[in-house]
Amino acid sequence: MFNQWKIIVTAVMAITVWVAPAAHAGLRVFACEPEWASLTRSLGGDHVNVYTATTNRQDPHHIQARPSLIAKVRRADLLTCTGAELEIGWLPLLLRKSGNRKIQTGQPGHFMATDYVTLLEKPAILDRSAGDIHEAGNPHIQLDPRRIMQVATHLSRTLIRLDPSNREDYEKKLTSFTQKWQKKIDQWYQQTQPVRGKSVVVHHDGWFYLLRWLGLNQIATLELKPGIPPTSSHLSQLLSTLQKNPVYLIIYASYQDNKSANWLSQKTNVPTVALDFSPAENETLVHWFDRLIDQLLNVKD
Repeated sequence: MFNQWKIIVTAVMAITVWVAPAAHAGLRVFACEPEWASLTRSLGGDHVNVYTATTNRQDPHHIQARPSLIAKVRRADLLTCTGAELEIGWLPLLLRKSGNRKIQTGQPGHFMATDYVTLLEKPAILDRSAGDIHEAGNPHIQLDPRRIMQVATHLSRTLIRLDPSNREDYEKKLTSFTQKWQKKIDQWYQQTQPVRGKSVVVHHDGWFYLLRWLGLNQIATLELKPGIPPTSSHLSQLLSTLQKNPVYLIIYASYQDNKSANWLSQKTNVPTVALDFSPAENETLVHWFDRLIDQLLNVKD
């Protein structure tokens, strides 16, 4: 009898050990970009386990649908991505290969940030000869903190819908986030007064939301067309323009080739700055924006 009870107790303990981690693992979240991973962690805390598919050193337009990503998507309870065709080259394949019904389009676990904000720069005419353009509008909304606030509200509701037992905690985290975030928005607005109204050149049109929020004027791009690398003739024309109309700064993403930006800088004495298009690994959104603002204000000649 003693041996039988010993066997039963051992079996129960084994089952408990096996089940407990799953019960406390939280929602498994697959985030396409670091900004949505960071936001999900801020709103979910210990209730979420977030995997990020890309880094701030990668172009989110061009990612390979690797087997490792398919494996992560297959186990996800929630998918958080930008949407508006930003991931069109790789996300549809991941979803199709995963066979995970919970995160397919139209399901509760499918969250596209651009579904909840107004997109700017929507093309009047969709012409692919004009370069890499997005039919729904410019998807790079993470560069406007006011739009991040809008996304946060809807993402929190999604977390509650998927995990209603922790509703109260999610609501507290959203309140805390929005209060702190609004204070930072006000602070950044005051900090950036000295650069408002200045003109800049960018490598790619992806900075539109950041420039509009900060009141900077984009007068030209290094790319001939969106997604089309700069040509020598285009750069020569741009040089002629800047010699007549000096600008404050030349901006490019840290994952982009800096050759064209440096060439133009050497010819015009206009400083360049490499900005991270997304937060670094495990970096908070606040720290990321603090870095962006600091780089824009403290330009090195």
